[in-house]
Order: sequence, then structure tokens, then C-alpha cells
Amino acid sequence: MGRGDFLRSHLRGEPPPKHDGRNVDPRVGALAGEGALQQVERLDGERPYAAVPQRSDSTSDQATYYGLPVLKEHVWKAAIPTYFYVGGLAGAAAVLGAAAQCSPNPFLRGLVERTRLIAAGGAVLSGALLIEDLGRPSRFLNMLRVFRPTSPMNVGSWVLAAFGGFAAVSAVLRRQRVGPLGAVADGAALAAGAFGLPLAGYTAVLLANTAVPIWRAPATALPPLFVASAVTSAACALDLCELNPFEARVVRRFGIAGKIGELFFSEAVERAVSEPEVVGAPLRHGASGVLWKAAKVLVGSSLLLSALPASSRRLRRASGWLGTIGTIALRFAVVRAGRLSARDPRATFAHQRRSAPDASESSVRPSLRPPAAQVVASSTPVR
Repeated sequence: MGRGDFLRSHLRGEPPPKHDGRNVDPRVGALAGEGALQQVERLDGERPYAAVPQRSDSTSDQATYYGLPVLKEHVWKAAIPTYFYVGGLAGAAAVLGAAAQCSPNPFLRGLVERTRLIAAGGAVLSGALLIEDLGRPSRFLNMLRVFRPTSPMNVGSWVLAAFGGFAAVSAVLRRQRVGPLGAVADGAALAAGAFGLPLAGYTAVLLANTAVPIWRAPATALPPLFVASAVTSAACALDLCELNPFEARVVRRFGIAGKIGELFFSEAVERAVSEPEVVGAPLRHGASGVLWKAAKVLVGSSLLLSALPASSRRLRRASGWLGTIGTIALRFAVVRAGRLSARDPRATFAHQRRSAPDASESSVRPSLRPPAAQVVASSTPVR
């Protein structure tokens, strides 16, 4: 039986013929895995990292693998940077709510209830955003089959699942102040606050654990940046709500601390990727550079409005909107910069060689050149 006859019999639902060692079941080659529906840009002879400029002091194409990208860029949709924002917002809100819950001030009860609602809503929306990017709910549930402390993605999935459960319980029972149900609500809120802090920063650990130069270089500055930005997100979201003077004072101090931290660690990230200069190019040029600079300007403007001694309700809301847009722009800038950084082989080789200063140019370059007979076959990068 020929291959065509075998496929036609399979499509008609007929039982497969006796296996003779030559025919292959066509179901073996079915593309049904997680990467089956992913779409990536084709090179087609054009350099995809043209948006990143090449300077005279940067790594040249002659020091790379024929100027071709050696890393596979991510295929994340807009749902992932949105999840970075929503997850950080929910986690920081839970932390603030747990701290306000421990305060003896009875006028902070409204703030506690709002933070519980924000945390629960953020957990639900975070799960929906992850499922949207993964394609099927089963792919998210599959990450909970095992627990791997060495995998930031696996740990983050467990943190999100635990956080969502505790936040949902505390939100449902948020009006119960006394009795057993009140104790359950308060305990769940404290547990959600404990899981909220790692939820706000694990996504940065996930990025820093990759080989993308612009994520790998600031491995110690990126997680605190995301945590500080999450604090800013929560404070700015609460600034858009109706708050009494006591609650507004707490949120204002919380937001000022987050905005100062975000601006400080933004500068720390820029310093970490400044050498070699080509590594930090996506944060200075192109769409990612515009988003990064806009994020700093917006958060800085929000900080100035929050620092005014007598801020009115209108100024507080303006500060909230500026900070919200700025923190969202920061997440999209980091994700976009990672995509450009993976496309640029100059950044990859420059970062790796800086990590190994003893490696000389002569000891590295010969291993990058294939035999002459294989040059034609090496026209596409290994993915």
C-alpha cells in the first residue's frame, strides 16, 4: 500500500493496515502541541533587528554568527504584559489590605474591603489573561501537576493559584467582621497578603531567568522594579476610588514609596544594561524606548502630584491616572525590549563575552564558523 492509499484509508475511518515497518501513522506527525499555533516572523533575508542601531564601539556582525539571531524571541501576545500589570496590582493591593487590617484604626475598614475586592478581581483576571495566552485552560492546570522550586514559572503558577483562592474567600466574606466567618475572612486576607508579595515580583524573576540579554543583565534590579511598580499600580488604582481622609493618607504614603522605588530601580536597570551599550539599546530606541521613557515621565509626574502638601481630590485622581498609565507602559516596554534584544545577535554575543572576560576573540570565533561545505545549509538560525 502506498503512502497516498494509506492516508485515504485513514481519512475514511478504515482500520489501519498491518504494520510492515514502512508505513508511518500520519497521526504521529500531527501538530497539536503547545507550539502548533504559534506564529513567528520570517527572516526572508532581512535583518529583524534593524530598529536597534549599531555603533562603532559595539559588537560587529563579524563577531556574531553571520549576523543571524541565535535566540528565539518570545511569541507572547498583549495578554502577558497586561497580566504583569494586573497580577502586580492585585498582589500589592492584598499586601496593603493585610497591613491596614492589622491597624487598630477603625476608619480603615473601607480600605480593607476595597483591597480585598481588587485582589480577588485581579486574581480572576490574571488567570483569564494567562489562559488567553496559553490557548486552553488545561495548559494552565498542567503546570500545577508538579511543584518545581527551581522553575519560576511553576512556582508562579502555584503562587497565583493559592493567592486567588485566599483572595476570593476574603472578598466573599469581606463584610463579616466578627464571629467564625470574620476570623476566616481575616485569615484568608492575611494569607493573600503573604502570597501577594511574590506574585508582584515573580514575573521579573521569570524574565531574568532567560538568556535574553536585556532581561538577564539586570537580574538583581528587575524584580524590585516590578515590586515597586506593583505598589505604584495599587496606590494609583486606589487613588481613583472614594477614600476618607485616613484612607487617602495611607494610600498616599504607600504610593509615594512605590513611585520613588520605581524610579530608583528604573535607573538601576538602565545602569545594569549600559555596558555593553548594545545590550541596553532597546530601552533607548524604537517603540520600547518611547514606552520606557514615557513610563518614567508619567510616574515622575504622578509622584510630584502626590508629594504636594495639600492635594485635592482632582489632583489625587490625576496622579492616579498618570501612575496607572506609566506602570502599564513600563510592562509593555520591558516585554517589547526583550523581543528586540533576542533579535539582535550583537547583544547576545556581547553580553556572553562580557560574562566571560578571559575568553579571547581568537578562541571564540573559530567555533562559530562552520565548514565551507555547510555554509549554504546554515542560512537559517537554529531555533
